[in-house]
Amino acid sequence: MTLDNILVEIKKAEKIVIMAHETPDGDAIGSVLSMYLALKKLGKEADVIVKEFPRTFSFLPGAKNIKTKSDIEKYDLAISLDCADLKRLVGREYFEKAEKTIVIDHHGTNTMYGDLNFVNPVSPACCEILAGMLEYFDISIDSEIGSCLVAGIITDTGGFKYSSVTAETFEFTAELLRKGVNVSEIYQRVLETKTKSSFELLRRATNRLELLEGGKVAFTYINKKDEKEVKAEPGDHEGIVENGRSIEGVKVSVFIREKEENFYKVSLRAGNGSNINVSDICYVFGGGGHPRAAGATVQGTVEQVKEKLLKEIRKAFC
Repeated sequence: MTLDNILVEIKKAEKIVIMAHETPDGDAIGSVLSMYLALKKLGKEADVIVKEFPRTFSFLPGAKNIKTKSDIEKYDLAISLDCADLKRLVGREYFEKAEKTIVIDHHGTNTMYGDLNFVNPVSPACCEILAGMLEYFDISIDSEIGSCLVAGIITDTGGFKYSSVTAETFEFTAELLRKGVNVSEIYQRVLETKTKSSFELLRRATNRLELLEGGKVAFTYINKKDEKEVKAEPGDHEGIVENGRSIEGVKVSVFIREKEENFYKVSLRAGNGSNINVSDICYVFGGGGHPRAAGATVQGTVEQVKEKLLKEIRKAFC
């Protein structure tokens, strides 16, 4: 069984590195930190490589051990978490050189790029997959690991509001409450606390928001100039795409953020009650994700990127 093989490789390895996708969200950070803490329980030390660390998650146990790079050229084992494909993996140079590689993920678009792949696209969060894995491995989930797992689950379920949430999600969260994990505090820190820079970006994006295609598409953007003026930090753009999603009649919410000149990072969300699969739209541009939440990188100016996206979104309406 894949899980048994994963545990064998973990126990064999001496030098281990843990990584996640670029511009990591709470599920990515929660996953790498919970894995790091779980490995310590097995007597293993690991490097956690995250180049852009959102300050929102700095309160999580183990966060101070995150590194932006490593001096080790070749690891015995590299573990990728919450990342659908190799091109989005931060630190993929370590992954590609490692003796053995493991991929743990919940994206339906995962390309199975590891030697061992454990992917469950039905799971609402990678952290929920890890919760089941740790239980299978007989690794006790204490309040520290539990806090990281809950942070990831809360992030990727929008605070338990998305349709991907299952009975098991609530059962696991209830068990962590009994173990002393302060779920309400984590919820407030992860979803309800904004930096001033984050608020300023949201305000600018809200002022620019357009309703297109008869109100079925919400579109907005921020650029490098905005981020520089508000002194934005990594992660300050998170959640902006949700604004459009909540507007009555919106089928697809689109938020684009300037990554570099003439390249925009695209975030798509399916609106409430929408049956549009936004992952299929992003796949056209080399991206992917989940049916109701996906992303890609698209070349062009703001107007060019908008038109490229609208062309594909219109096809999805047919």
